[in-house]
Amino acid sequence: MTLEVFRPHPLVEEGFDIGHLITEDDTPVDNLPSEKQQRLLVEPLYSNWQPQRAFLAAANVGIFWDVGEQAIVPDMFLSLDVEVAANWWAQEHRSYFVWEFGKVPDVVVEVVSNRRGHEADSKLETYARIGIPYYVIYDPQGFIQSTPLVVYEWKGGVYHPREDARLEGVGLALTLWEGVFEGRFDRWLRWCTLEGTLIPTGAERAQEALRLAEVDLRLAEEERRRAQEALRLAEEALRQAEEERRRAERLAARLRSLGLDPEA
Repeated sequence: MTLEVFRPHPLVEEGFDIGHLITEDDTPVDNLPSEKQQRLLVEPLYSNWQPQRAFLAAANVGIFWDVGEQAIVPDMFLSLDVEVAANWWAQEHRSYFVWEFGKVPDVVVEVVSNRRGHEADSKLETYARIGIPYYVIYDPQGFIQSTPLVVYEWKGGVYHPREDARLEGVGLALTLWEGVFEGRFDRWLRWCTLEGTLIPTGAERAQEALRLAEVDLRLAEEERRRAQEALRLAEEALRQAEEERRRAERLAARLRSLGLDPEA
């Protein structure tokens, strides 16, 4: 099915009033696993991703894409080459207004936690209409799709599922990773490089730095012990050489006392 591609309403360029738009409702609606997963998709990008370009990554923030339309709120989105306004508390800057940033986000991610979210139908159609380049559905419990991870790429106004999880347009890929995040072991959706190297969290980077520091300390301690052993051996060799010199002097003195020339 081909959808009509989104075109901003002309009023967008006229500084229209956004007072009627709901940018936040202060209602907690996410479950614990989804909330952690959202943060795991955002924090590493700021901690350890270095794309050499500005970007905005956010979780559970509304995307306003046209006049008269309320926001669509993905679990996470990533938008390249954009910057948040300095006065981000102002209502016109609190959410992702497409007309303000000048572009749609490059990636949206939905984490499926039930069968009521419409991630594979109405949300997919809306994201396709808006023209989001990559749409990711992560369904860890298998509620709506047979495989946990599906990455859609927008081409020609429609989404095509990719055979892999590479998002080449943003220089990233996704992977399923089993491990511990904030004290909880599970299978997590993680960012990685296109070569497959996991992008670590800040805590993981700190732990790795600590491990490397401990390795360096251990190597330095081993080097210190080797230096001490070398010094001990050198001192022992010097002591033995001094002992040999003294024996030679005693022998020479003995020979001289017998009227012999020790150097003859």
